[in-house]
Amino acid sequence: MTYRVCFVCTGNICRSPMAESVFRARVAEAGLEELVEVDSAGTGGWHEGEGADPRTVAVLRENGYDAEHTARQFDPSWFGRLDLVVALDAGHLRALRRLAPTERDAEKVRLLRSFDPAAGDDLDVPDPYYGGPEGFDACLEMVEAASHGLLAAVREQVEGRAA
Repeated sequence: MTYRVCFVCTGNICRSPMAESVFRARVAEAGLEELVEVDSAGTGGWHEGEGADPRTVAVLRENGYDAEHTARQFDPSWFGRLDLVVALDAGHLRALRRLAPTERDAEKVRLLRSFDPAAGDDLDVPDPYYGGPEGFDACLEMVEAASHGLLAAVREQVEGRAA
């Protein structure tokens, strides 16, 4: 049975596609690509059908990640098929939990940086959209740091299903 993870930010062109790409790479490195499905979406549909922001693409490629992406808007009906919905900041967390049709679905929503023990109380991944390239680099660093803890949590769930 496939474990499904969806990363969500505002427009699905910066943070969430970056998280999707990084986490997909971690899943592949762990040999779990047959067991874990990774995608992303935005809370809004402003950029639906567009590729990732060129600065996101540049940072991903410079660091050896896949940068193929098409933006889409999160649909509340997806909660039924998703195991984990990963919000990139507290605003996304609140929006997604409001969209959740059940309490059980709302419990599927977690902040990405909650998987990074070094993050402390600052669990938001700042939106780099209105800044320069350094914001995209910082975003990637935060995503990479959290992806290790996220992979451990997902691996535990996947192995628990197999037991």
